[in-house]
Amino acid sequence: MRPRFLAACFSVAGLLPLCITAVNAMDVVLDGSLIQGGLVRGQVEPGQTVTLDGKAVATTEDGRFVVGFGREHSPLAVLRISDSSSVFERTLAIEAREYQTQHIKGLPKKMVTPNPEDLARIRRDQAEVRAARSVHSTLRGFLESFRWPVAGIITGVYGSRRVLNGEPRNPHYGVDIAAPTGTPVLAPASGQVTLAHPDMYYTGATLILDHGLGVSSTFLHLQDIDVVVGQTVAAGEQIGRVGSSGRSTGPHLDWRMNWLEVRVDPALLVGPMPPPPGEGDAQ
Repeated sequence: MRPRFLAACFSVAGLLPLCITAVNAMDVVLDGSLIQGGLVRGQVEPGQTVTLDGKAVATTEDGRFVVGFGREHSPLAVLRISDSSSVFERTLAIEAREYQTQHIKGLPKKMVTPNPEDLARIRRDQAEVRAARSVHSTLRGFLESFRWPVAGIITGVYGSRRVLNGEPRNPHYGVDIAAPTGTPVLAPASGQVTLAHPDMYYTGATLILDHGLGVSSTFLHLQDIDVVVGQTVAAGEQIGRVGSSGRSTGPHLDWRMNWLEVRVDPALLVGPMPPPPGEGDAQ
């Protein structure tokens, strides 16, 4: 019998609807944006295996999985689903993005060109972050509807090219949200704390939440961290407060997300920015 093809369409974060074709013998449902920086969640039949571009993708017992596409992902990706009797491959077209250039001035010189002692500290910080992001649990927070961790003004976006004090630097991989110092930061989805560092060189007080299957959120430049490593938090639970620690020119939250080592865009998972608390209330 020839396989039947089924179509499913989704709209995420205000983008145009995404239509995915699934084959009946290898039913796969995808929810997300096929775009650089996109995070796409999917489901296959229990027991089927999934690969993306030849690399194994973890699945839950009921066939849920998640994949991500980095800032410079190539125009095509190959999703492969198989079981003991058959194989289905689909080539996915990944939409390219244009990125802004952001100039930031007034940073202390040592925060742009660290000395050897500071570079050693930075390497230690990076090792701790890598270890925290290497946790690939079976938590299911990645399946939830993500929410903004804080309401404020977006001052920096994913993928922008950074020029610091006139010197070109690495791209920015988060979303910067300006808010008053001490503003509560809430968990965008449920997860478990894998890093709660009070003072990293560049990022200051830094917190990482594991949402499951390699999906994690990172929160930078905090004033306070209200949770500890190993603690499980629910979506919407307070995890810290906005600050300006580390390399920062003012109080804001830098929210970043990863799928394994791939940096993805948090803004693609949430709706429009809500108004700050109290704004728009009846007078």
